[in-house]
Amino acid sequence: MKTSTITLSLLLCLFFSNAQEMGFEEYNPKPTLVVPENPVNKAKFPFIDVHSHQFRMATQDLSGLIKDMDKMNMGVMVNLSGGSGEGLRAMLKNVNDNYPNRFVVFANVDFSGVGNSNWGELAAAQLELDVKSGAKGLKIYKSLGLRNKDINGNRIAIDDPRLDAIWEKCGELGIPVLIHAADPKSFWDPMDKDNERWLELKTRPRRKRSATNPAPWQQIIDEQHRMFKKHPNTKFINAHMGWYANNLDRLGELMDEIPNMSVGIGAIIAELGRQPRRAKEFFIKYQDRILFGKDSWKPQEFPTYFRVLETADEYFPYYKKYHAFWAMYGLDLPDIVLQKVYYQNAMRLIPGLDAALFK
Repeated sequence: MKTSTITLSLLLCLFFSNAQEMGFEEYNPKPTLVVPENPVNKAKFPFIDVHSHQFRMATQDLSGLIKDMDKMNMGVMVNLSGGSGEGLRAMLKNVNDNYPNRFVVFANVDFSGVGNSNWGELAAAQLELDVKSGAKGLKIYKSLGLRNKDINGNRIAIDDPRLDAIWEKCGELGIPVLIHAADPKSFWDPMDKDNERWLELKTRPRRKRSATNPAPWQQIIDEQHRMFKKHPNTKFINAHMGWYANNLDRLGELMDEIPNMSVGIGAIIAELGRQPRRAKEFFIKYQDRILFGKDSWKPQEFPTYFRVLETADEYFPYYKKYHAFWAMYGLDLPDIVLQKVYYQNAMRLIPGLDAALFK
């Protein structure tokens, strides 16, 4: 009996020692809080996802996408990864031959020739051809400002005047520019106990940057804002709320300063869901300039967006602990605001959408 008691004690000590040594990566407790739950698997109104990426759209069977879209009440998917030239036309052909009113394709620009004397003219001319082929907008990836270099090996700033012909052409053609600049500022900050993205950076270390790699975060963001202001006749959709969803007061100031800038909510719903009262005020004030977008195509994650936007639910889980270890709260937006965010604002910015899908 004495030997058994000692063995049991050792096992218990070992068990509790291992439990106590559990890292933050593993710690993910289930809430004991009991509150009303109103999960939303289908959006209250048909919606346009202005921020999606479908790289195989030229050849894939689109019926599977349509099935998933219909389940959640998605009227139109905007594929931002259209490329240019022949590849873009192949995507558009597949769409137009099968579901011409359910998909929109944006073109992309190749910045590899910046620095050549006629680069701007040629890039603008190619963009015009892509729009004539059926592209409804231009998507700019975060590589502009981070990785793209000119022919001399220098980083291309977002407000580089050699790019002006592109932004002016978009204004002339009446198409929006959806642009992703930089990443969350926490990626540039020290990776210490004060960094809210510590877990994300630990599990995905390639996302960590030094304070000046390749430039300070604020410098890249300021470049984008200067470019918006320089081209007031061009309509810009600032992806991820410009990484200011965690500072809505500052974002509101920018909205007031830059009337040709709208914002998309892709990949930042966790920021909105932890400040429901302030976020609701912001959505109501800027209801004409906020667009629904998800970013990654994972149908199982959309209901969290719907629930944050539509319900008054409290303390419900987000789907990526490494991205947000906190709980969500619903904004309970009025129907008139929901309709604008879900589809009306996108219809105003993106030409040629089928209004019959949203009646």
